[in-house]
Amino acid sequence: MKPTVQVVDTQMAAMHAVRELNLRGYGQDDIHVLAHDGDRTEALNEAANTKEIDRSEEGVFNSMANLFRSRGDELRAKLEAVGLDEQEAARYEQELDRGKVLVIANVH
Repeated sequence: MKPTVQVVDTQMAAMHAVRELNLRGYGQDDIHVLAHDGDRTEALNEAANTKEIDRSEEGVFNSMANLFRSRGDELRAKLEAVGLDEQEAARYEQELDRGKVLVIANVH
């Protein structure tokens, strides 16, 4: 199933979106917060008590390949790893380029 993706402007909006997803039954392990900057992504996930898109979702090959990719390519690969198709990943990566934050909820 495709994940639910919300595009937000600020850390506060991301925190609100995470709380709303929790109220709808999503667990913290099912929610990711993603920003263009890796440090910001880490800080947002820490603040929201959510998890980053990790090797278990990306696969070992993609995780290793991300070490050599541009940030845009890495972000698109991460988005595809959570279930978005190439076009969706490219569209959401453009939102990240604009400084937006993505709140992604995986459906299991």
